[in-house]
Amino acid sequence: MTTDLILVLALLGASIVMFVINRPRMDAVGLLMMAMLPFTGVLTMNEAIAGFADPAVVLLALLFVVGEGLVRTGTAQRIGDMLSARAGGSETRLLVLLMVACAGLGSFMSGTAVVAIFIPIALRICQQTGAAPSSLMMPLSVAALISGMMTLVATAPNLVVSAELVRQGHAGFSFFAFTPFGLPVLVVAIGYMLFARRLLPDRRPPGTDSHRPPSLRDWAETYALTGRAFRVRILAESPLVGRRLEQLELRKEGINILAIERQARFDTEIIRPDGTAELRAGDLVLIDARSAPERGRQLQQQLRVEVLPLEGSDYFFDRTQQIGMVEAIVPPDSPLVGSTVLEARIRAEHRLTVIGLRHGSKPVGEGLLEEKLRAGDTLLLTGFWSDIAKQEADSHGLVVLNMPAERADVLPAAGRAPAAVAILALTVGLMISGWVTNVHAALIGCLLMGIFRCVDLPSAYDSISWKSLVLIVGMLPFSIALQRTGGVELAADAVVELAGAASPRVLLAVIFVITAMLGLFISNTATAVLMAPVALAIAKETGASPYPFAMIVALAASTAFMTPVSSPVNTLVVGPGNYGFADFIKVGVPLSLAVMALSVLLVPIILPL
Repeated sequence: MTTDLILVLALLGASIVMFVINRPRMDAVGLLMMAMLPFTGVLTMNEAIAGFADPAVVLLALLFVVGEGLVRTGTAQRIGDMLSARAGGSETRLLVLLMVACAGLGSFMSGTAVVAIFIPIALRICQQTGAAPSSLMMPLSVAALISGMMTLVATAPNLVVSAELVRQGHAGFSFFAFTPFGLPVLVVAIGYMLFARRLLPDRRPPGTDSHRPPSLRDWAETYALTGRAFRVRILAESPLVGRRLEQLELRKEGINILAIERQARFDTEIIRPDGTAELRAGDLVLIDARSAPERGRQLQQQLRVEVLPLEGSDYFFDRTQQIGMVEAIVPPDSPLVGSTVLEARIRAEHRLTVIGLRHGSKPVGEGLLEEKLRAGDTLLLTGFWSDIAKQEADSHGLVVLNMPAERADVLPAAGRAPAAVAILALTVGLMISGWVTNVHAALIGCLLMGIFRCVDLPSAYDSISWKSLVLIVGMLPFSIALQRTGGVELAADAVVELAGAASPRVLLAVIFVITAMLGLFISNTATAVLMAPVALAIAKETGASPYPFAMIVALAASTAFMTPVSSPVNTLVVGPGNYGFADFIKVGVPLSLAVMALSVLLVPIILPL
């Protein structure tokens, strides 16, 4: 063992200790290793920082942006809602569906990319259900890693091992040669994670507040809005057709028009109820009605409108992407003090409609428009989110008191979901086809997301997890250093020495263990590059078929469950799941042993020795 190798192993051991004690934070450890490795003389500084130009790192950054496009357009939200709906409130069913979806998509694209896309989906599900992110993040990373065992193109080690077979004169693996192994492993992993999630603490990310903001449903109950929401269609013979809202006096009848839905060529257009808005036949009008039921039925007949069932559960909760609410307080020095709600002209001045008023904790029912405002009164206003944002910025006369929880779910690019899905499909298609490199495909997808306004530059930069990228870049130089100092060859020689005495199944287990252990410190691609020739040499020396030995290397290279730095997939979920180093050891080691046992059992059966 040379002095250079001792120095590299000492730095590697120091980094592992810092990861275990979580001091300093992991990305800082990566920066520290980049600074220290050149002092060993094994690497130059340019080689130590070369990871910033590594295609895998650039690919990861680009895929964060593609994933952000799915979030901003609501695609991720719809997937999460679909999974939540199918789960039916069962956390067990939710975990199964999430792992199956992640492994399925990861079979045809980078597992790292899949995790980058699914993290916001899982976080949204946690927000909806109240589950801790730690309960879903690790199952997500496990499923993404197992997706590498599904198809030839799912992960780089599979391609490396297949290419080594071809280089040595054998036929390479077919596209679905890995599937008979990946599917059973996925089933075992799902069953294991259903149990292992209990080993993970209910640890929330820093800053998680147990006191959630009020929701629109909370306000509907507080201000007694139940039963006041109506969606009506204007019939062709209605006297409202062709009239502007300012010509109507519906507010005196206790009727507030909140929005107008009008069918456009490809979608439904939501029109702000300005005084100049003109009603047309076929328009759907969203109404807040405080009229007595008898008067409401009379108005329905007089105005020739058809009352339609609500699509949301109550008070237009299906339109929260366009229409929201805000709670505002009347300060003592407000010019509105002493005015009635109608005299305050809040709708004319702020384009928001008063639908609720509370004196202290008591909501005002009848005569809302004629009620005089007092200092300290709380108003519930509704309107378009853009107008609510203006009211928040300009507090003249009214001070915003509370914003609803639904504001966080408002999508900046809600109408561009079809474009985002098409761009994702194109990106995945380019990756599968091999017409361009994965990085090139992701760059094209990233630029298209910007061209079609699914993302903008600020959101693109904010979407990238710089902490994860710095950690990956900081650990990449160890792969070069270990190869250059002969550290990897020492492990390979040990396996070759066992070739004469051990049975084939024992050899498969030894190769699996060494490959998985090497993967803790260097990339799984580098591990496959180093171990594939060794495995094929062992097969040749023992007179066995090369295919089971090649397959065991590929499977072991994807068994990177044991540490947060053994794969970028694990690194990505550390922050959202708020995991520590010990969490991965506690969950990952038993799972790795189970995958090894299953692989050693199945490989000789499906690929005879």
